[in-house]
Amino acid sequence: MSKDILAVVPARHGSTRLPCKPLVKIGGKPLLYWVLRGLSECEVSEIVVATDHEEIAEFVFKQGYEAVMTPSELPSGSNRTAWVAQRKSADIILNVQVDDPMVGPDMVDPLIKALANSEEANVALLVKQIEKADEISNPNIVKAVFDQKMHALYFSRSPIPYERNKGAVYYKHIGPYCYRREFLLEFDSWPQSPLEKTESLEMLRILERGYDILCIESERDTIEIDTPEDVMIFERYLEKHGDEMPWLKG
Repeated sequence: MSKDILAVVPARHGSTRLPCKPLVKIGGKPLLYWVLRGLSECEVSEIVVATDHEEIAEFVFKQGYEAVMTPSELPSGSNRTAWVAQRKSADIILNVQVDDPMVGPDMVDPLIKALANSEEANVALLVKQIEKADEISNPNIVKAVFDQKMHALYFSRSPIPYERNKGAVYYKHIGPYCYRREFLLEFDSWPQSPLEKTESLEMLRILERGYDILCIESERDTIEIDTPEDVMIFERYLEKHGDEMPWLKG
């Protein structure tokens, strides 16, 4: 791929449910280790961790990657990503969540390619059809609805669409965001929007400004680490599969 791709992993120390989440041990290794391991297999030019904590930065350096210190008060992962993007030169910026230890090239590379080839969108992200009924009402699972061109209509922690008539199909947002650099820097200059504050979803800041978000459907699911229960789920995955991630099976 000809364009320069910068992958940024926002790794904030503070977390209500999992203190210092990036360094929480899962399978004997910090959560951040698994994220960096998957990213290292993707078609990106550079990987940087954006953090507000020296202990996290020290771990990153020991793994052979670059860490950039960011202010603790930045409101979102995309704002931390933009902080790094201001100091780097790249055409496309990938924001990879620190809570996604199963990120890999089968998810990231098609996402980057889709944005690079799009003539309309400045942002792209992954969606996955929901297969577990309990995820529909789970507020930790961000639901997505999109139009026939796969452009996002809305994201919510509530079940959308409302199933007045049977047959609704539900999708959720998973994994990383992908931005064109100049748009990300513009996004960073905007104040948080009313819907963003209400739902605590930064994608709504973009939609409220009237910009497109391109949704790319993922064929596989992931395990996002938000709670101690999620840690146990990923521990069970590792007990069953070892360190063989889904993206190694292709």
